[in-house]
Amino acid sequence: MFVNIAVLSLIYFIPVEGDFLGIYCHISSSCNCDFNPNLKDLEWDLYKNIFGQHLVQDIVSEEMSRFLQKESPDRPLVLSFHGSSGTGKTLVSSMLGEHLYGKAMGSPYVHQFVPTLHFPLADRVKQYREDLKRWVEGNLTACARSVFIFDEMEKMPPGLVDILEPFLGPSHVVFQTNYRKAIYVFISTTGDKVINRLAVEVRQAGREREEIRSRDLEDSISQALFNSTGSGFYHSSIIKEKLITRYVPFLPLSRQHVERCAHQELSRRGLGRRSDVVEAVGGAMLYSPQQGQYFSTTGCKSVAAKISLFL
Repeated sequence: MFVNIAVLSLIYFIPVEGDFLGIYCHISSSCNCDFNPNLKDLEWDLYKNIFGQHLVQDIVSEEMSRFLQKESPDRPLVLSFHGSSGTGKTLVSSMLGEHLYGKAMGSPYVHQFVPTLHFPLADRVKQYREDLKRWVEGNLTACARSVFIFDEMEKMPPGLVDILEPFLGPSHVVFQTNYRKAIYVFISTTGDKVINRLAVEVRQAGREREEIRSRDLEDSISQALFNSTGSGFYHSSIIKEKLITRYVPFLPLSRQHVERCAHQELSRRGLGRRSDVVEAVGGAMLYSPQQGQYFSTTGCKSVAAKISLFL
């Protein structure tokens, strides 16, 4: 019953703006719905609340600014987030919703897909492809500035997201709306091994993590995605046709970053002076590799739970 409800919600979802807006957007390329981007606040939020992720801060800020400067972009913005659990991927996707629509994930124009909820059955990929195409097309018709977030791509059935290929490129005309104004975000842990390996090598060489550049990782991440059996990007035409604008690597977090997460969470609770708890949380985490203990194995994911143990 739960699966049926999830599938029905995917197929029959209709944006809430009504028939008039749908007709208007269908004939107009200027429909922005409630789109009200605040890039200055987005950049500040990234630098204030995303720890140890200079690549994320730079790439997301630069690509959003470049994309939104164009009144009629030649292709959608497609960002692919990669890194270990707890490094900030989901948080950054929420920031995009908040600073583009002012409602984070609560906006009717920010759409999130989770494979275990929306695409749970491996033998129904053909039906899911048809549903996904119809659902994305319908939402783009209602709002050209739609944001689509595909979470946990490592759990997505292979071949499913390839149905999006016509929406992501510059040359295909799918229907009468400016679908090139849309933003797509893919989130995955796939690629974390190549990211973490480079971070360890840089640390062992005595270099600063800020010396890592996106070009050091882009090809490796792309290959890892394309060759990852079982992943949603396995042998994907989206990768093959180079339809992803930028790969965004999320680096593993050190104890210093974990403790900053702990301090931030304590400050939210009005306990920002509890340095003893900050230190205890940092010491309670597991770190890798075994020789060196450089990076938290779970990032900041379990910080809130650890704090509760030490209060």
